[in-house]
Amino acid sequence: MERIVFLDRDTLARHITLRAPDFEHEWVNYDRTAAEQVAARAQGASILITNKVPITAATLATLPDLKMIAVAATGLDAVDVEAANERGVFVKNVTGYAATSVAEHTFALILALSRQVPAYRRSILEGRWQEADQFSFFDHPIADLSGKTLGIIGRGSIGLAVGRLAEAFGMEVQFAGRKGRRSSQPPAIPFEHVLMQADVLTLHCPLTEETKNLIGEAEFALMAKKPLLINTARGGLVDEDALIAALDQGLIAGAGFDVASQEPPPKDHPLMRAAGRDNVILTPHIAWASDEAMSALAEQLIENIENYIALSG
Repeated sequence: MERIVFLDRDTLARHITLRAPDFEHEWVNYDRTAAEQVAARAQGASILITNKVPITAATLATLPDLKMIAVAATGLDAVDVEAANERGVFVKNVTGYAATSVAEHTFALILALSRQVPAYRRSILEGRWQEADQFSFFDHPIADLSGKTLGIIGRGSIGLAVGRLAEAFGMEVQFAGRKGRRSSQPPAIPFEHVLMQADVLTLHCPLTEETKNLIGEAEFALMAKKPLLINTARGGLVDEDALIAALDQGLIAGAGFDVASQEPPPKDHPLMRAAGRDNVILTPHIAWASDEAMSALAEQLIENIENYIALSG
């Protein structure tokens, strides 16, 4: 009988149902698991489920019964995949479940910032509407999206979904090529050109050694049109100290971030220090987390496990 251990069940909302796999098994849930608890809690498990709990080479060496790691996310950052492969442990992630959810959240951030929703909300709470003594007031300039250029870094399912929404708003969509390449194959445009031409720049690429701090001081200096910068991908894609400097210097019009380099970020984190600004929105890594997306993730997670058992049996 298979023993399945879910190390961080609280990373999925409690109202999202995880159905039982269609084979004989024992299922153990842990709400949260610290890195130092993994080896003990995973003893005897043949299948380990993790979302963000790290599975290291050292931990894998203590788990002789482990056959599969089912990742309840798309990113494989938490798992030492090379070490797992060396030990014959199959690793499988969940893909394509949140393209709609992330794309819609991306546009929620774009719209809120371009329409100055946070700034006007603050003004109303401070009594500015009553002070204006007329039906409207115009303290914060508002920009339409139609006719503007959206630069997208990352042309996977989420980037493509964001592009389709942008076209519906009448925006010109530009997909960026790889950073550092002088030319790009159509429909991609050289990375630096996108930075120079974008009115809004949005990130939808994975975090790798190649993409860490993809946007930093040099990149902000190229942003001639002072764009909104949106990041619903991974926090490490942007040098967050450089981001604060860019906001201070007016190199960008604003920032909408759903991710941070450290999650949750401590109170002195750059994004936390900036979160109170009218032109900054920080949300707690929830772009992926619509009920529909989480339900699709849960179903694909169980299907991945069932498929592995069916093929390995």
